[in-house]
Amino acid sequence: MLQAVADMDLSESYGKVGVPKQLVIKKDGSSISDAVAKSGLTLPLVAKPLVADGSAKSHELSLAFDRYSLQKLEPPLVLQEFVNHGGVLFKVYIIGEAIKVLRRFSLPDVSKRELSKTAGVYRFPRVSCAAASADDADLEPDVAELPPRPLLERLAKDLRRRLGLRLFNLDIIREHGTRDQFYVIDINYFPGYGKMPEYEHIFTDFLLSLVQGKYKKRVG
Repeated sequence: MLQAVADMDLSESYGKVGVPKQLVIKKDGSSISDAVAKSGLTLPLVAKPLVADGSAKSHELSLAFDRYSLQKLEPPLVLQEFVNHGGVLFKVYIIGEAIKVLRRFSLPDVSKRELSKTAGVYRFPRVSCAAASADDADLEPDVAELPPRPLLERLAKDLRRRLGLRLFNLDIIREHGTRDQFYVIDINYFPGYGKMPEYEHIFTDFLLSLVQGKYKKRVG
């Protein structure tokens, strides 16, 4: 699904949107280091399991700091270049035409000094799912600023068309030190909406719009 974002041209939409360079490893953990070297991915790397069964393991993230520790990872998984983003991500919920954005704390930034002195794999269970809300946190303005609304509307519209989905959410980050460079790091179809404020009203309006749309078609 992230490939759909990579194929878009959003240059006229109040910001740039991309996808971090990534690599899928389906089996044979011992070959991960060589595969990473051939792909040209830059450390550190975020490792995301390809398991999507709702278990704790399916939500676990790992951050690998050096090539030698990559063999400790367990395929199948996706390796994604880590982008410093001020420790905050934006969860963008799409429900039909409605868009709701929440701030969530995320993985902390990694400095060049830390990268040169740190080795191994660090595991972070359920980062985006259980992360505390950052909506009321005292954040730097350039970190807290939400992505531009026109950008999100264009992104949501194009993804609805490309993916054929009406219920999904995006995890978006802003590259630290920039104002308009964004990355979509994850897409989930039919996500849990329990932590989204006023989701009951928004979801009810969405269901009503579907019923009304079908009724108009039958009458027409």
